[in-house]
Amino acid sequence: MSQGNTGVTAQVVNAQACPLREVLDRVVGKWSISILVAAAHGPIRFTELERSIEGISRRMLTLTLRNLERDGLLTRTVYPTVPPKVEYELTLVAQELHGTLLTLTGWAERHRVTIAQSRADYDEKRGLV
Repeated sequence: MSQGNTGVTAQVVNAQACPLREVLDRVVGKWSISILVAAAHGPIRFTELERSIEGISRRMLTLTLRNLERDGLLTRTVYPTVPPKVEYELTLVAQELHGTLLTLTGWAERHRVTIAQSRADYDEKRGLV
């Protein structure tokens, strides 16, 4: 069936998918899941996040925290101490998301061997190994 007969145009698809894609891109970003999982057990300080997330740079942690705060997934509390104490905590929306992330990460853990084997089989069949 041609595109003209379906009544679905690229503009319609993009108008509906763009906001969803924008949210998902943020939530499933390389570091966002790790931060959300690390903050799920209560308030956590910047240095604790930095130590618990292997491979993240200070700059990337800062940028990701700002974006998650901007999206309403984290709250940032600054305590008037010297040096300043800053804690991050999941919002109610992010707590709901955390349950979904646990389901997704559980699925990934259960099927990672199957997926790795499928990739190896695919590559072997196409001479990519």
